Amino acid sequence: MKARFLRFAGVRSRAHRASAVGLFLALFTSAAHAQGTPEKRRACSPDVYRLCAGEIPNVRAITACLRRNRAGLSEACRIQFEQAGN
Repeated sequence: MKARFLRFAGVRSRAHRASAVGLFLALFTSAAHAQGTPEKRRACSPDVYRLCAGEIPNVRAITACLRRNRAGLSEACRIQFEQAGN
């Protein structure tokens, strides 16, 4: 599945592949509970790369980073955070 995701995403270089895998794992695995809906992952993935790439794959750190940067979030991601009560 990982290879299929990487091919689909058009990821070619080793560094980009590693960060894509990290983001994939961070957003699609669960720690204590499910890490958001598919809509939240889709809405916030660009913001994670733009604002919090250094926190990948630590889900808690990504969430904290997105909270700290709430003013800079895209509208779609901000709406998802407000709906989730984060």
